[in-house]
Amino acid sequence: MALFSRRSRTAAPAAPAQQGAVATLAVDPALAALTGDYVIDAGHSSIGFTVRHAMVTNVRGGFAEHEGTLHLDGGDPSRSTASIDVKIASVSTGIADRDAHLRSGDFFDAEAYPLMTFRSTSAAHVGGDTYRVSGDLTIKDVTRPLSIDLEFAGSATDVYGNERVGFEGSAEILRSDWGLTWNAALEAGGVMVSDKVKLTFDISAIKQA
Repeated sequence: MALFSRRSRTAAPAAPAQQGAVATLAVDPALAALTGDYVIDAGHSSIGFTVRHAMVTNVRGGFAEHEGTLHLDGGDPSRSTASIDVKIASVSTGIADRDAHLRSGDFFDAEAYPLMTFRSTSAAHVGGDTYRVSGDLTIKDVTRPLSIDLEFAGSATDVYGNERVGFEGSAEILRSDWGLTWNAALEAGGVMVSDKVKLTFDISAIKQA
């Protein structure tokens, strides 16, 4: 994901461009050093969702099993990429009966469609530490575009010597766009489950040698 291209805050002002010269942006060496391939550490990451229930409260859940890879390019964020696979059967909201319903044909139909996937197609710097990664989200064999706003949370070397990067972000979707249309009408008006769903991402990724 394209998260790491910023101008160096200590770089000297650029000299006036000579005729015929190609202008280039200064790249922070610390950010350029993050360029490489990464694997998402599922044990220290979360992919979750929030949806309105019965018009009065929110239900929060997530997917315990997921994996993914990132290619980060600190010099040219447009060349960064992301690929994430989420195991639908790992959905959890804290209530077993509700989780079983989500796995059923009324919602995800986890047996027939075991994976939810995201494949990036582009990325851009929005401003500050915020970036936008766009790509294709596939649920139940329905593929539609999705853009996720992400905030770079930093980089560090952990106690085991792993080089890590982190980011967090969110996006909103209409579940009906992916064929998740089950609902029930309420006596007082409205429906049991909102069409709008907020997706949340809190990711730690480890750089590969």
